[in-house]
Amino acid sequence: MTPAARLQAAIEILDTILTGKPAEQVLTNWARANRFAGSTDRAAIRDHVFDCLRCKLSFAHLGGRSDGRGLVLGLLRDGGTDPAILFNGQGYAPAPLDDSDAANLAPMPRAVALDCPDWVLPHLDSALGARADAVLGAMRQRAPVYLRVNIARISVPEAAQSLAQDGIETQPVALAKTALLVTENARRVRQSQAFQTGLVELQDAASQAVIAALPDLTGRHVLDYCAGGGGKALALAARGANVTAHDADPARMRDLPDRAARAQANIALQNKPNGLYDIVLTDVPCSGSGAWRRAPEGKWALTKARLVQLQALQVQILTDAWGHVCPGGQLAYATCSLISAENDLQVSAFVEKTASASLLWQRHFTPLDGGDGFFAALIQKAS
Repeated sequence: MTPAARLQAAIEILDTILTGKPAEQVLTNWARANRFAGSTDRAAIRDHVFDCLRCKLSFAHLGGRSDGRGLVLGLLRDGGTDPAILFNGQGYAPAPLDDSDAANLAPMPRAVALDCPDWVLPHLDSALGARADAVLGAMRQRAPVYLRVNIARISVPEAAQSLAQDGIETQPVALAKTALLVTENARRVRQSQAFQTGLVELQDAASQAVIAALPDLTGRHVLDYCAGGGGKALALAARGANVTAHDADPARMRDLPDRAARAQANIALQNKPNGLYDIVLTDVPCSGSGAWRRAPEGKWALTKARLVQLQALQVQILTDAWGHVCPGGQLAYATCSLISAENDLQVSAFVEKTASASLLWQRHFTPLDGGDGFFAALIQKAS
């Protein structure tokens, strides 16, 4: 496919996504219906689509319209490319420019320039203060690719060497000692020997830092209460914990047995948790505002009402999970959110109303630290 044809494909895919269809599903359906497109074409189109979703407001402004065509026009103009070069109507290229494609020359409002829903911006200003613009600017960029080294089986330098043999270049990360930043050939990771044999897993560096901040886990019984796909359960097991994984929707854990087998980790799955644990990890459902550069659709789908629902769910999970913490044990609360109402305010309210609870520590991570935005707190239960 020519570069112009890739842009036209991105326009068509974006128009479908903008009707409310999930991006991953639309991209998969397009690839199945257009098998002539090679892997390089599909990767380029995917990058165009997600770049446009991350920067939907500013690209629509630059493009002069908010449909797929406008977003791709904005993508080109933001990158300093004259759209007329590629929008020429030749072959499978987008149709030539007309008056409806003129750029909006008015100054961008702050929320538009930062590609942030205007109602969310005050929440992030409150939480981030002077760092808000820099954090939101980082969120407009593609997220780095990080790997977690399975330190139960291999050292970080050895893993880096194994990946290099498959042409995947990496470098250590200060944020988490188990993390490697992929600097070259990230799309080869899943085919690498290190990945196929469970020596490395894809996991954000800040997510790894949350697990690294927990106390010594060797031999301790840990419940991953909101396990999802199991990335944190695997990281807990690699630190020597006896891990039980649970999720309110067990289907989300369907790949965990295979992932655990590949990593040579023994993880028990429970549809309904019971008993007491030394540590209970609650990586709760949240706005996802710290990970919007990875999942930009969530940025535009979030509503005020949904944020309120999520906060109520977080309170319920804290309450339920607390019942599984043994006397003298700890509850780890985590979100991939930057919004205080989901983070420190939730924790402080819980500790204040729970006589047996005391806050040991809480930590905030933003993309300025290198990984996604994350919050974590460790709450002690009285003996």
